[in-house]
Amino acid sequence: MNQEYVEIELEEEPIELCNLLKVLDFAETGGQAKQLITLGYIAVNNELCTQKRRKIYSGDTLHFDGEIFMLTLAEDAIPNPRPPEPVTPPKAPKAATKSTANKSKSGNKKRKKQGQVDSKTGRKPISFG
Repeated sequence: MNQEYVEIELEEEPIELCNLLKVLDFAETGGQAKQLITLGYIAVNNELCTQKRRKIYSGDTLHFDGEIFMLTLAEDAIPNPRPPEPVTPPKAPKAATKSTANKSKSGNKKRKKQGQVDSKTGRKPISFG
């Protein structure tokens, strides 16, 4: 499947996604750019992207309004290496233990019972002593 794309040259990398949308005139303001991202109108590298400040590098593709944009680096620009993707190990579910159950019960402070609501003001009385 051969789709045509529009080539965009970056003069420096990385660039934040919300700033790229402003530079390309897809959005008039930063707030509007962030709304486009939040509402799911933007895809980066064929994946829906909701990270407003995602770092975009040359070689990435941007999908917006049915068009594909390929990002390249200008000839006189210095490439900035992409950081490695962080690998997070899956978290094991925590089992409730007797010590954690006791902590949650003892951590609750007993509240003093407050008086009745004043019929004239509709407020509860405050005690300072």
